[in-house]
Amino acid sequence: MKLPEKKLNVKLIAFDLDDTLLTDERIISPKTLRLIQKAAEQGITIVLCSGRAENGILPYVRVLNIAGRQEGRYLIAFNGASVFDLHRRIPIYTNSVDTSILKYVYNEARSRGMPSIVYDQSTIFSWEDSEWARMDAKLCNLNFKVVDDFELFLESSFPKMLVPSDPAKVAELKEFLSNKLAGKADIFISKPYFLEVMSHGVGKGPSILWLAEELGIPKEQTMAFGDSMNDESMLRHCEYGVAMSNGLDYIKDICSFVTRYDNNNDGIGDFLENFVLD
Repeated sequence: MKLPEKKLNVKLIAFDLDDTLLTDERIISPKTLRLIQKAAEQGITIVLCSGRAENGILPYVRVLNIAGRQEGRYLIAFNGASVFDLHRRIPIYTNSVDTSILKYVYNEARSRGMPSIVYDQSTIFSWEDSEWARMDAKLCNLNFKVVDDFELFLESSFPKMLVPSDPAKVAELKEFLSNKLAGKADIFISKPYFLEVMSHGVGKGPSILWLAEELGIPKEQTMAFGDSMNDESMLRHCEYGVAMSNGLDYIKDICSFVTRYDNNNDGIGDFLENFVLD
């Protein structure tokens, strides 16, 4: 297991939510909560960084109870396509997927009998009402709406598209789209049943470093915790990438460190207490 040999000097820490900061019951455990609040008190900027929309992240912002501080002011949504300022209540950085790519993925997925969904800050939109289409809405506690002319609707601006379906179909579609859209869009699997489509080069990592630069925090003092493929960019871009012990083997291999415990047993809290905080 990869662990630091001494305390690490960090000024910004980004946390993925599902299977990282959150337990399997989708809560932040008391110990980890207390230690993240302690980190903010010690002047470390805390950033929740998720594939969810802003409104899907806000319940956990409230639990952390540090948004009133400068150290808890920002969150990153849509896998890095939006950086949101909680004090001003506006996105300060956005990046949307090209309309032609959205339409191409929608048509390809539909031809395979797979739904596709896009988002705004509070609502998930799909061309059909099905269990697969509603899955992310239930997970993130967002509104769900069926759009009749979905292809026309896609001419608006959206930060990402998600195709939820059976894992085997998702894996097959990923391989196809990765070849067809190479250099135009980034295609990855965030959960076995979620295929995500982002603009090429957009991700959690570039957004974290953009925010760090805005705050005058050098890359050498940045850290990120994650477990899955949509966390890869932030785990690579930050100085210290920390994989959860319950994370994918590939993610653990590319990271600087791996937590001693999983997301259900204060993996983050233990790491902060022993290797970061005074």
